Amino acid sequence: MDGKVLTRIGAIVFVSVAMTAAVIDMARRDAPAPNRPAPAIGVETPRTDPLRESLIRCQGIGEAATRDPDCLAAWAENRRRFLGQTEGR
Repeated sequence: MDGKVLTRIGAIVFVSVAMTAAVIDMARRDAPAPNRPAPAIGVETPRTDPLRESLIRCQGIGEAATRDPDCLAAWAENRRRFLGQTEGR
């Protein structure tokens, strides 16, 4: 094969690859990904979870919460739930 034929084959391959890349790019832009909600992880808690309400109350009272027995108990229960520990450890 002489130089002209190799040059033509190279040009054809280059144009083919460029066209394929352009078609793939256009197809990807035309079909937007569907928006799916994130899957729920773990067990859903009811909307009126007393622990959640207690934690919100403790957050609101600030530094005094460190001496409040209800807040200390709520934090202990929250840790237990988060770490997945059983009652008897």
